[in-house]
Amino acid sequence: MCKAARSLVQVTRTKLANNAGVSRDVIEHFERGIGSPDANTVTALKDALEDLGAVFIPESGSNGAGVRLKFSRSVTDRLQHLVNEGGLSGKDAIP
Repeated sequence: MCKAARSLVQVTRTKLANNAGVSRDVIEHFERGIGSPDANTVTALKDALEDLGAVFIPESGSNGAGVRLKFSRSVTDRLQHLVNEGGLSGKDAIP
């Protein structure tokens, strides 16, 4: 599910590696099924992907595990627009 989550949040292996503090090669091997990282690495990848907007859905009964975006694309676009509004912040005169 690492590759699916990475695709949903539109992030490169290199950026995910930097955010998670792991090697890009570890991610590539994990996604291609060549290797299986240790539990700490998997947790670091999961945390980094969640910080980027992925939500992991656990398996529940007959429903399989999955991944989705924390916000819809329209909400994400609106949030990005709001982040860029207002210009530089100034110092408050409130004690």
